[in-house]
Amino acid sequence: MTLEFPVIFLLPTNLGVDELHELEEQIPTLTYDINEAEVVLGKVHRKERALFELRKHKLVTEEISAAEADVPTSPSPKRRRFRTPGSVITEDSDTASDGESHPLLTQPTQSTLKASPTTVKVVKLAWFTESLKAGIVLPIDDYTLYRGRKKQSKPTKPKDVSPAKAADVIKRALADPKPSFHGSRPGSSHSTASHGRRDHFLSKAPALLHMTTSEHEVELPPIPAYLHTTYACQRPAPMHPPNEPFIEELMKIRTARTLLGDKIGVRAYSSAIAALTSYPYPLQSALEVSKLPGCGLKIAQLYSEFREHGELQEAKEDESDPRLAVLKLFYEIWGVAESTAREFYNKGWRDLDDIVEYGWDTLTRVQQIGVKYYDEFQLKIPRAEVESISDIILEHANKIHPGFQMVIVGGYRRGKLASGDVDVVLSHPDETATKGFVEQIVVALEQSNYITHTLILSTANTERGQVPVAWKGNEKKGGTGFDTLDKALVVWQDPHWTTGEKKNPNPHRRVDIIISPWKTAGCAVLGWTSGTTFQRDLRRYCKKERSLKFDSSGIRSRADGTWVDYESGPNGESAPDMLTAERRVFEGLELEWRPPEERCTG
Repeated sequence: MTLEFPVIFLLPTNLGVDELHELEEQIPTLTYDINEAEVVLGKVHRKERALFELRKHKLVTEEISAAEADVPTSPSPKRRRFRTPGSVITEDSDTASDGESHPLLTQPTQSTLKASPTTVKVVKLAWFTESLKAGIVLPIDDYTLYRGRKKQSKPTKPKDVSPAKAADVIKRALADPKPSFHGSRPGSSHSTASHGRRDHFLSKAPALLHMTTSEHEVELPPIPAYLHTTYACQRPAPMHPPNEPFIEELMKIRTARTLLGDKIGVRAYSSAIAALTSYPYPLQSALEVSKLPGCGLKIAQLYSEFREHGELQEAKEDESDPRLAVLKLFYEIWGVAESTAREFYNKGWRDLDDIVEYGWDTLTRVQQIGVKYYDEFQLKIPRAEVESISDIILEHANKIHPGFQMVIVGGYRRGKLASGDVDVVLSHPDETATKGFVEQIVVALEQSNYITHTLILSTANTERGQVPVAWKGNEKKGGTGFDTLDKALVVWQDPHWTTGEKKNPNPHRRVDIIISPWKTAGCAVLGWTSGTTFQRDLRRYCKKERSLKFDSSGIRSRADGTWVDYESGPNGESAPDMLTAERRVFEGLELEWRPPEERCTG
């Protein structure tokens, strides 16, 4: 039975990424907007820290007594809450079902969505975890660090301020001050670079969603059955959905959240984007948006803004933000994660020349290559060239050991006209052929002058005898987050040209060569083909609904860690090809088959 918790905002402070994601999935009333929360939950232990966290998230409060804060801390038994990126909307449980319109919204006299609570409590994380263990919502007072009444934020800029003047103000506000030299480089700045988020990414008092009478009169199409689920792996997500322009604006905001380290925001926007991508009709109203899984008040508000102006102010500000422009430049260097991009910025570096001049010796070899070929790696690879590179790889593989099969995965298989890199999965029905093969194929392609640099060469799968890794429970493991397949991440350049130049004019390309044993090739193809949110929700679906652990290396039982074979036939015979193996994985997981073109969740 689901416990009736109040609306909860989870503080990421002092939580590791895995722990944060685990808690997010356990909180049935989670909101990603602190203004909507009745309880702010976190791994904090002192009132002073609680107040600091509220200030950091721009939630202005005044302290109140326990008696004044004596408001219900759990929803009424007749109401249930829906988790959304920006809000938790309530609806009557006896009159509504998932995907149907909210009664509170469909009444002709209703012009706004539910308002936020007026008080908030900052509560120790132990209250939630111990409530789960006890199977009841424990009294909250013993765990409460602070009780406050929310105060109205100061009004934002007047509506009649021109966009040009507003942009100038933002630009001046974000400009770096004249810094002193601190050892990174002359003129470097530390004062503006240490913040993980900008103020406008933190909580503003949420505006009420105004709706006109005509919006209520619009006859909305029925929500498709597949949108009654929160798992993106159970829904079709085409490359070019009907609401692509709005989705692209949300993607701009998500990119900014990524660069600034807002992991909760990234997950929230990813869920909303995946749901909107799966919605098969052109949107007509904010109400329509609020009914989709992973959406809600916040995304509905953004849609209202987009419908009125054709763009989102937050996305526009992001594009003109000089700090974000630098972070994006660094983030696009191969081998540089968003956290590393922020480290570079905090050292005072503002372009690639700064990295070369002041930090070259501190870079990893992969990052040095990423900087060296930055401009070439930004060039998109046409489908014809992806196919040509893949054909060369397969040809060399079969020269070494005849019988190899290959599937081009990644964005190419999802239907992109041009790709950022080339991803291929190679496998062979004879398991002895794939053992150690990654080293052989790299050497062969180097000798033919196609591979100029090998960035990463992993033989983890070969080293453990190509046996699927047993799941080891909840013990924390280090690593990069990759699966454990053998793989080579290389720099590729076609050694042939006929244009007369002395130096090879062909651009350098990023190519990933993945080697999978035949018995788990279907998982490899599935994992390396699907969009990021599709993959994330596939893992979540396997965990929550099937008690399984999925990655591209195979499927394991969470009960005893044993390998689960969905790829063999009913009599134990191997799949005839890698694509058949992939379909069998869908069947084994009791998922409807989704072709690669319907896994474009972003």
